[in-house]
Amino acid sequence: MSASRPDSNDRPGLLLACPECDLVSEIVPHQQEGRWHLCPRCHHALLRQARSDQLTPALAVTALILLLLSLLFPYIAFERGGIERAMTVADAANELAMHHHPLLSVVVVATIVVIPALYLLAVCIIHLSLASQARLPGSLWLARWLPRLQPWMMADVFAIAALVSLVKIIAMAHIQLLSAFWTFTGYAVLLLVTVTRMNTIALWQRLLGPLDQPARARAGLMAVEQGLVGCSWCGQLQQRGHQHCLRCRSRLRQRHPFTLQRVWALLVTAMLCSLPAHLYPIMVTTSLGQSDPATIIGGVLLFIDHGDWPIALIIFAASVLIPFGKIIAIAWLCIASRRRRSLDMAGQMRLYRITEWVGRWSMIDVFVVAIIVGLFQLGNILTITPGYGGLAFSAVVIFTMLAAHQFDPRLIWDQQRRVAAGRLDAPLAEGYR
Repeated sequence: MSASRPDSNDRPGLLLACPECDLVSEIVPHQQEGRWHLCPRCHHALLRQARSDQLTPALAVTALILLLLSLLFPYIAFERGGIERAMTVADAANELAMHHHPLLSVVVVATIVVIPALYLLAVCIIHLSLASQARLPGSLWLARWLPRLQPWMMADVFAIAALVSLVKIIAMAHIQLLSAFWTFTGYAVLLLVTVTRMNTIALWQRLLGPLDQPARARAGLMAVEQGLVGCSWCGQLQQRGHQHCLRCRSRLRQRHPFTLQRVWALLVTAMLCSLPAHLYPIMVTTSLGQSDPATIIGGVLLFIDHGDWPIALIIFAASVLIPFGKIIAIAWLCIASRRRRSLDMAGQMRLYRITEWVGRWSMIDVFVVAIIVGLFQLGNILTITPGYGGLAFSAVVIFTMLAAHQFDPRLIWDQQRRVAAGRLDAPLAEGYR
């Protein structure tokens, strides 16, 4: 592949295989520039063309500055009975580690600080490479990792968890929002905007120039029907049989091997973790020597007793409905990929996308615990410590997220193609199992 970077917008008739339904569609770059081009069959967002992009790196740099300020200054303070205490964002993770929950501490600091910071730095380096005469070393490697980091950034979830925490503790003490609260909120918003502006395929076109178009590729047919495979990361269509993409060197598979087995294994693991997550306390409040353990359901009931129905509904939805609903939804998608009758594919794809998007919001309860534990450390007067239910619940969230990302929705389309053709007894190709 040539390392030159000509303007990809000057070449019409771009053929892309949808990563969710495998349909090859033709995109004319000059049409609707700046807007998303959707797959005509499943409506997955494929590409958003842009000639230049100076706003995205500016947003990324600003978000990094706000993150640094958020780590340097106090986040929330409270006063109760003449006793004052302030916490920083780092305290939310430090106190978890000090109370014998280092794994939970790693999860918190990785999802709200480390992974987002790496993502923003990668965006800055890649755009610096695009602006320079020669490509910077490592820019292609960073471009391969950008979409892999994206699902695990949860700064916006932490910001919402902080608001939930305020409602939960406002009756216990006088709360004051300090400077880091506002800088972290700004950082979370800018991170979210930066992510929404990034498009992997358009980025690879700017890095390596226009995609090569196989002579035999035709729009309106699935890539697998044409003996082709599309790279999920850079969009390059190529002949089936290559181990790695000829363009970006990412791992290339017609379908992810043993997808269903891995998804089922992750779902079973998540269900096993859900038992201790709801049976064991998620946090323990100790006041004047009296301990009061609280489970997830116990916390919901406490909000109801205090009349805080909206917060109780948020916690119940994020901690109970979403995790169990996600397990059921992913299990159904696995069954649908082998179902021997016609399905409403628009409904199946909506279910898949909602399931993939909503899972991360279950981390609200874990972040609420981290914030409250970081704030309430007053010795014998009042101390709140994390319980093992929080660690188990974070495992449920992580395993369900992994299951959703491991599932290949093209398997449902493959099965529906077999149903329509009446070839249900035909053997599956290698890697479809």
